[in-house]
Amino acid sequence: MTQHPQIPEGAVADSARNWVDRHAPAATQPYLRLSRADRPIGTWLLYLPCLWALALAILADGRLGGFDIWIIVSAGVGAFLMRGAGCTWNDITDRKIDASVARTRSRPIPSGQVGVRGAVIWMGVQALVSLGILLSYPALAIWLGFASVIPVLIYPFAKRFTWWPQVFLGIAFNWGALLIWAAHAGSIGWAAVLLYLAGICWTLFYDTIYAFQDVEDDALIGVKSTARLFGANAKTWLRGFLTATVLLMSVAVVIAAKDRSILSLVVALIGPWAMGWHLTWQLLKFDPADGPRLLQLFRSNRDAGLIPLPFFAIAAFL
Repeated sequence: MTQHPQIPEGAVADSARNWVDRHAPAATQPYLRLSRADRPIGTWLLYLPCLWALALAILADGRLGGFDIWIIVSAGVGAFLMRGAGCTWNDITDRKIDASVARTRSRPIPSGQVGVRGAVIWMGVQALVSLGILLSYPALAIWLGFASVIPVLIYPFAKRFTWWPQVFLGIAFNWGALLIWAAHAGSIGWAAVLLYLAGICWTLFYDTIYAFQDVEDDALIGVKSTARLFGANAKTWLRGFLTATVLLMSVAVVIAAKDRSILSLVVALIGPWAMGWHLTWQLLKFDPADGPRLLQLFRSNRDAGLIPLPFFAIAAFL
């Protein structure tokens, strides 16, 4: 099993000595850790597909209004809150599994810092504030927001019945691409759907890398994952997810930019291909036996996901 260095009392093994450990009031620390506020990468991975969708939706219709500023701000806050609520739900359902895995047994619930009742209340608070944000959006976006709860509820159980739990994570984590497109445009089309599918392939890429940290413990307790499924063939599968991400996002760009200038199309297309080079770098550095490197590569997907945004934004105003 993976071994971790000595960590401060109450801290989580794979996220010690962060801002929560150093600066948050002691009473709030277990709840902030439960929401993964100590590790912002998850919020970024939830937020970035929202930003992709808004930028491409603006590219598609040429409209930028004051409400789009609200979308940018509220989607960021919503990503933080819903990621927190989802992680809380995940830890409630996985508390027995987490107690059996070296990397996760120090989390707030299995370590006894937070009880299940307190976690449920905390999850409800985060979800209610998120609901308040959602209700400021147009009707279609609101209904999509309600529908997003279904994959969020299913995901923690997926590793019990399928070798592909990362698909369920991708469905949940990239739902914002549909929701935010609808919030801007009032409808969704093929560009939004293809962007959503690109995000799911991206999630399969980065979360398979992440899952390799736990393959030994997962095998012992019978938890399924794409990392265990792919094994020695992981690089081949990761290359496939990388290719699908770039191609699907590129087709989404072509559809979104069909009524714009050639220059806008070319600039926007640089985005997914530049992102693809970052994913290629990750693939070259991938070593399934190197835990610290796996975590580093997973976290680098914030930068990978940011890469297309300036190209989409510039293309929208050309």
